[in-house]
Amino acid sequence: MYNIFLLAIGPSLALLLFFYYIDKYDREPISLLVKLFVGGMAAVIPILILELILMRLNFFPGLLGAAYTAFIVAGFSEEFFKRFVVLKVAFRDEHFNEHLDGIIYCVFASLGMATVENVLYLLSTENAFTVGVMRGLVSVPMHMLFAVTMGYYLAFARFAQTPEKRSRYLKLSLTQPLLLHGIFDFLLMSGHTILIFLAVPFVIWSWRYNYKKLKVYYNASKTAYLRAESMATSDNISGFYETDDLEEKNL
Repeated sequence: MYNIFLLAIGPSLALLLFFYYIDKYDREPISLLVKLFVGGMAAVIPILILELILMRLNFFPGLLGAAYTAFIVAGFSEEFFKRFVVLKVAFRDEHFNEHLDGIIYCVFASLGMATVENVLYLLSTENAFTVGVMRGLVSVPMHMLFAVTMGYYLAFARFAQTPEKRSRYLKLSLTQPLLLHGIFDFLLMSGHTILIFLAVPFVIWSWRYNYKKLKVYYNASKTAYLRAESMATSDNISGFYETDDLEEKNL
């Protein structure tokens, strides 16, 4: 049981430490990150309830049924409540003062959910070691990647200059990770060998896609920090990069 527990939480812990480290130029309070992680863990309850309800409405055969399960049951339920946690806990927090924070917050909430999900999966299977290794190498990191996409757009919403842009980016912060999540789950749930194998290039593409997004915000955080050191009289550097400038460089 002890080994299973370590196998279940190890991948999430490693990713959490990595993201805490890269947020080194304007690090977030531990208390806020803990709230997000615990909130993600607690989100498993409404997620399971909603998934049970939605599964009862799945009357679709074959690939349509797999698509419904992937995009609606799993994708929508999980991404909606992970984002809900961030919106309630951190979106209007005073510490959300740079774009990178959006990704950090979403990753912590997402990995909170993924940790509980991982524990439940490993406790429900007889082959816990194999399942744990596969989920640790693929499923948990994919939850992290969905969160990077979510946080990327949520940060745009946080610093949007107009209500219209804020509304647009808030929508994208749900629809884009939902789309990625749905595609990934659909490929694995399809039951078709070719589609299942297509999950491999999709995972590789997802890493590249989200690495670019993370790199943009990391570089913006680093540049703002260095500029602040050279401008000791500056009181507010959170707006050093305009949202539109960041968007044009990377979308």
